[in-house]
Amino acid sequence: MPTTVKGVVAKAKGKPVELVDIVIPDPGPGEVVVDVKSCGVCHTDFHYREGGIGDNYPYLLGHESAGVVSQVGEGVTNVEPGDFVILNWRAICGECRACKRGEPWYCFDTHNATQKMTLTDGTELEAALGIGSFADKTLVAAGQCTKVEETDPAVAGLLGCGVMAGLGAAINTGKVTRGQSVAVIGCGGVGAAAVAGARLAGASRIIAIDFDDRKLQWATDLGATHTINSRDLGEDDVVTAVQELTGGFGADVVIDAVGVPETWRQAFYARDLAGTVVLVGVPTPEMELSVPLLDVFGRGGSLKSSWYGDCLPERDFPMFIDLFKQGRLPLDTFVSERITIDQVEDAFAKMGRGEVLRSVVINDSAN
Repeated sequence: MPTTVKGVVAKAKGKPVELVDIVIPDPGPGEVVVDVKSCGVCHTDFHYREGGIGDNYPYLLGHESAGVVSQVGEGVTNVEPGDFVILNWRAICGECRACKRGEPWYCFDTHNATQKMTLTDGTELEAALGIGSFADKTLVAAGQCTKVEETDPAVAGLLGCGVMAGLGAAINTGKVTRGQSVAVIGCGGVGAAAVAGARLAGASRIIAIDFDDRKLQWATDLGATHTINSRDLGEDDVVTAVQELTGGFGADVVIDAVGVPETWRQAFYARDLAGTVVLVGVPTPEMELSVPLLDVFGRGGSLKSSWYGDCLPERDFPMFIDLFKQGRLPLDTFVSERITIDQVEDAFAKMGRGEVLRSVVINDSAN
């Protein structure tokens, strides 16, 4: 039978979120109900609240989660009740041209659960990134669940979005290798994770760039060898500073974790000849970029965008959990605080002030 639980809902643009009763239907074919153990507070959820992603209110927020499968629908074979899983927002189809050419991380036809979760009056909820896990339970497509070895849910769930995006930007998209130099522009959650990914890949010089000394310290804790505070620097000054730290050449890989034209141009010019630029920060629709085409031609190399760290959850999530448990990847460093589900609005404010890498909601059932 359908289950009524508490969930965090954004009912109108720019209005504080509300903790209300929501209804979780029994899973249909290909669907799974998950008991949510943790959910990170991500900028994407705030963008939903502010109308930056759409206006299909009400939204059931939350997407960066780990939990335990409680029910499975007909035809589900990849997980079963009792499995500890990390949720992802890009369940691959297996049939599109990207999947069939062996690049499922680019899947062009990802999907979510068919049924909708609702308010108690029957109003359908739009689940953030197809997950909606600021709740005691959530309904997702089976392909959105990746079984991993059980560990601290607060840590595991962060691979569901921002941390995976940063790790993957360095390892999967940027293909950082031993001995390379890497610069990361913007050292919030995603950028800090890109620093950690560069360190894990064996980069010899990792340059963290931000205008907030607190974020630069986080990046240092995660493996940055050098930092640049860009607060009082012009666009060209940042490029010069990176070049000075790389023998005058520029970095082999530059990762833009901000996603505005100014930082992308910095990334473009701060890389070495034939170097790689990775855009993982998400631009807004009105942003436009102007770069001389001759410079694009003359500098060579690769200009890439990173979708969710170009990850394949079934490949990457178990690997990173294993590395965490070995002590080789400090995922726990990203958990700034553990909060209850009624503290999400306060967590948005802390995030906006740059006080946390991640606030993580821990449900009572996970304690």
